[in-house]
Amino acid sequence: MNLSLRFWAALDGLLVRLRQRRATLSLLMDLAVVALSWQATYLFRLGFERWASARPAYDAAVLAGLLLLYALVFLLLQVPRSIWRFSGFGEVKRLAWACLLAGALGGAAVRALGLEGVPRAVLALHPVMALMGLVLVRILYRMLYEHMRARLHRGSGTVRQLLILGAGEAATRLIAGLRDGDSLIHGLLDDDPTKTGQRIAGCPVLGALDSLGAQCERLPLTHLVIAMPSLRGAARRRVFDLASATGLPVLTVPSADELRDGMPLERVRDIKPEDLLGREPVQLDEAGIGEMIAGSTVLITGAGGSIGSELCRQVARYAPRILVLYELSEFNLYAIEQELGERFPTLQLVRVIGDVKDLAHLRATLGQWRPQLLFHAAAFKHVPLMEEEHNAWACVRNNTLGTYHAALAAAEVGVARFVLISTDKAVNPTNVMGASKRAAELVIAALAREHASTRFMAVRFGNVLGSSGSVIPKFKEQIARGGPVTVTHPDIIRYFMTIPEAARLVLQAAAIGESGQVLVLDMGEPVKIVELARTMIRLSGRTLDEIGVVFSGLRPGEKMYEELLVSDEKTRVTSVKALRAASLQEEPASSHVILKWLHTAKDENVRASDLLAMLVAEYQPPK
Repeated sequence: MNLSLRFWAALDGLLVRLRQRRATLSLLMDLAVVALSWQATYLFRLGFERWASARPAYDAAVLAGLLLLYALVFLLLQVPRSIWRFSGFGEVKRLAWACLLAGALGGAAVRALGLEGVPRAVLALHPVMALMGLVLVRILYRMLYEHMRARLHRGSGTVRQLLILGAGEAATRLIAGLRDGDSLIHGLLDDDPTKTGQRIAGCPVLGALDSLGAQCERLPLTHLVIAMPSLRGAARRRVFDLASATGLPVLTVPSADELRDGMPLERVRDIKPEDLLGREPVQLDEAGIGEMIAGSTVLITGAGGSIGSELCRQVARYAPRILVLYELSEFNLYAIEQELGERFPTLQLVRVIGDVKDLAHLRATLGQWRPQLLFHAAAFKHVPLMEEEHNAWACVRNNTLGTYHAALAAAEVGVARFVLISTDKAVNPTNVMGASKRAAELVIAALAREHASTRFMAVRFGNVLGSSGSVIPKFKEQIARGGPVTVTHPDIIRYFMTIPEAARLVLQAAAIGESGQVLVLDMGEPVKIVELARTMIRLSGRTLDEIGVVFSGLRPGEKMYEELLVSDEKTRVTSVKALRAASLQEEPASSHVILKWLHTAKDENVRASDLLAMLVAEYQPPK
């Protein structure tokens, strides 16, 4: 290591050691600046000849009093807690208010005490001089820090060399955050022609997004960062397509949903599959949902699962009186309870380990807490696993019988709304899992006619990105291992939505749905699975030659494409643009006879798939 690098490394080490005393040192340095500004103000007012001799004898006491006053104001406004290397316009505003307040109080005190020897111009100008000095010190520190980090990174060879896509507020805040890390920002791209040639937070805007390919050839880039959290629809997909075509690893700032949940904008992350959808967000009836949930008792079965846990988060935002978490997995129940306890400390949580196949326990739980709203998310949903005969009965008992138990117990205690979480695989089902969910829909359709005091409804949506058992985590693991990525068929397509979208759809359905209805979301265009896999490979910075795609063939019970509506279901529009409602028709077969038989069926020779075919007319079990 040469002498220059040793100097910068030593300085970096010193700053790291001083960081634990940052607040105290910051306050002392700020007070030193205030004191120097007092001298500079006298110099400006009286000139070199008189700046020392023309002062009153009590000037040192006045300065001591002012320093004490500035220290109190700085502590009140938490100025010492700021981090100088991140200083921006917000910090300047805080300093301006501090100097204005301290200067006004100090000037008023000096005049009130009759200390006429202190010139009024000095009292008036000193806060301005102090503000200029405080800001200048922070600018100089930030310049020194960034220069030091750049020299160290160049010496170590570990620096990430970035190009940022987007030149708005998100990019400005992102630059401030990245400058503290191992990053060198070469510039920004933006389609606003008025920004080209300008500098954003000291970084040049190099041109439009379409010039990305040329910039990648010209610059020694290692990563791209997309800083457009509010971009939606086709425009968002275009940006990701441009980025993926470069072959560089792509990072992004948090999405609008993540920002709403409190994630800092400056925290870049890898691309998630939901980033690729770019669908316009569904506009919900927030007032109606809030009126339904606020102050009520809500029970969620399967509260620790992918959909159930997100439902808990969404419900908690609307301030229910009590949230009952009903979950079979001890670990999942503990995890969601801990998270909710931290994020919503005033919310009363009830943790119940329970199985929806246990009707007596469900009755006791609902009888004790008497919820007004019940979301039934407990289910088995892995299609190939449930196709195996030794698992098929477990699927039927959990998905169909469990729904019957939850719905029956809800009706008996007078739950106002019961919402079943269903799936597009329940439409013209070709597998046990889908048929068991269609049977569950028919069960609540039957109960809806028998128990008019409870609204029974179902919600259907497609594949949920990131949920347990979904294809996306599997793709990510395969890419991380070096491939290949396995896709069942080159033409297979699926509808996708994010977990937060799914949870919000469920809440909206509960607010506007009528008894005996199924609500479905306009899922937009279906996604070709092989193209999703290829895009994920490219966005990871790998090529299709490095990470191949192989086709493994359709799995047992798997469809080439999914549907959201049974062919004879008649849909109607709802008050929410992206939602449509249909009737949950009950087939002629008696669901009550089948369910009664399910209670006692354990070792009979009848296959679970054959039993389902007796209830679900459109299901044809494999021979």
